[in-house]
Amino acid sequence: MRKLSRDSKLATEAAKLILDGRDPVKDRAQVLITLDHTIATLLLVAMDRDPKKAVQMFNEGTVPHVEERIMLFASKTA
Repeated sequence: MRKLSRDSKLATEAAKLILDGRDPVKDRAQVLITLDHTIATLLLVAMDRDPKKAVQMFNEGTVPHVEERIMLFASKTA
């Protein structure tokens, strides 16, 4: 399986776990709290439990890449 396809499949599976049967619109606040917790946990694990590195990775790596993915989605659906 190509890496992109595998990453997309993993992201979809993670989203299903985060939603946990909740409505993503109606239950938006609770879903986003779970997402925040998940992101923080993964960043801390990936940065060897170093909070400063985790925040730096979030600001310099995660946010820009998430923005890119959202804009790619927007360009494909427009």
